[in-house]
Amino acid sequence: MIVVSAILTSICLLVGGAFAIVGALGILRFPDVYTRMHAASKAGTLGSGFCLLAVAVWETDLDVTTRAIAGVFFFLLTAPISAHLLARAALIAGYSPISGAGRGDVSSALLATAEANEAARLKEHPES
Repeated sequence: MIVVSAILTSICLLVGGAFAIVGALGILRFPDVYTRMHAASKAGTLGSGFCLLAVAVWETDLDVTTRAIAGVFFFLLTAPISAHLLARAALIAGYSPISGAGRGDVSSALLATAEANEAARLKEHPES
């Protein structure tokens, strides 16, 4: 049984490490903030998840296994939400996608709202 556990743990660690490396390369190689964020959130989540899954497979203590599986669910729930919020904030701040990528209705609406908010703020406080 320990051999099967060791093999599964090794496979999970190798897959997790591969995803982490691919995510790091994506951060270095992709041209804009949105594609870099995609690489960091997706590959980073899978890499971390597989490494925690390896801990859950290898460890015989139920407390550690439960915490590792909870960590996997935590990564799967929070990484996409945080990436979405960061992408939305980058779009509102004015970071444009790479050339050739069209702007959708959502980005136009967000930029219009941000510009309207900035105009209202400048109208109320012209000195800033």
